[in-house]
Amino acid sequence: MGAIRTWQELRIFAHSLELPKVEDAVSWGNPTLKAHGKLWCWWSPYVDAAIFKGSIEEREMLMQADPETFVLHDHYAKHGLILVAAGRIERDWAEARLRRTWREMAPKRWLADYDKGQS
Repeated sequence: MGAIRTWQELRIFAHSLELPKVEDAVSWGNPTLKAHGKLWCWWSPYVDAAIFKGSIEEREMLMQADPETFVLHDHYAKHGLILVAAGRIERDWAEARLRRTWREMAPKRWLADYDKGQS
């Protein structure tokens, strides 16, 4: 399996992680995935890229390290979001990012119960 190239591939991949509390949604007229009722990942309507949550500092570091993979559109400049160009979304990177963000978004009490059930 190669890099993720489309929203549909990212959506299927994200659901394949089988994380609870993930659902398909529509935000600003565009398909998104929510985790725990909050935006989790989506595809930009401005540039052919997936959007993941992160920080401005992390985005800047990633863009300096690999500007062909990690891109930016002016619309997102003020937000802690990481845009990854279509066809350059490595599955291992996406999985780690999605799992980390999913955990960060989870209510702490709920996450503690979830972790107990995973043992």
